[in-house]
Amino acid sequence: MKPRPLASAAATAALVLGVPALLPSPAAAASGAYVALGDSYAAGVGAGDYDPASGDCRRSAVAHPALWAEAHDPASFEFTACSGARTQDVLASQLGPLDRETALVSVTAGGNDAGFADTIQTCVLRGTDACLTALAAADEYIRAALPAALDALYAEIVERAPNAEVAVLGYPHLYELDGGCLLGISEESRAVINATADLLNETIAKRAADHGFAFGDVRPAFDGHEICSSDEWLHSVTLPVGDSYHPTAEGQAEGYYPVLDAVA
Repeated sequence: MKPRPLASAAATAALVLGVPALLPSPAAAASGAYVALGDSYAAGVGAGDYDPASGDCRRSAVAHPALWAEAHDPASFEFTACSGARTQDVLASQLGPLDRETALVSVTAGGNDAGFADTIQTCVLRGTDACLTALAAADEYIRAALPAALDALYAEIVERAPNAEVAVLGYPHLYELDGGCLLGISEESRAVINATADLLNETIAKRAADHGFAFGDVRPAFDGHEICSSDEWLHSVTLPVGDSYHPTAEGQAEGYYPVLDAVA
């Protein structure tokens, strides 16, 4: 599968926050080894076309890291992202391929640390009050504990791959507010879910910048393509349940891939 055309230079620039001035050039990154780390959003859960060898990690051949590797033909490509991974899981089991020859690392992680999947399940099954309580707990974790967890992961990436450009990608808003959904969770819950996504992205962007990494903000790319929009790039509740609230193949190709390409 070939990636679809990229956005204009102006639109692409608007997607990127906190890009350090002194980064290896894209040509340098493309010529070396590429390692893709992270959770289900990095693995491509929801996009289909999973590698059977990846088992429960559910790495997709049409996830944005695989699309980038196909387009740029790096010297090598190691795809270790895994569904359900928290930052400590990335630290424990995904960093093996990193070394001084690694030219590019991409990573999306932090949402599972904050219990975002369980929080969304609470919102779907237990109503607005329980949803808002769970989101408040997630916000507290993001403020109090997530920065240290991200720092530990990012510092280890630098230690193991000191010559690599590191591209940290965030998470989209899940819902278009005042959209076309007539059923499901309340509009108040949808708004607060998006606000928690904002806090998560802001926290990740700050920690990435402090480590000299590029941060790719995918929220603008998904604008108009959230759940309840007329052109959704995210699954709502699905069967299998594990695909719920993850990008579709189009979300990976049109949402995540251009942002990675802009910062890598």
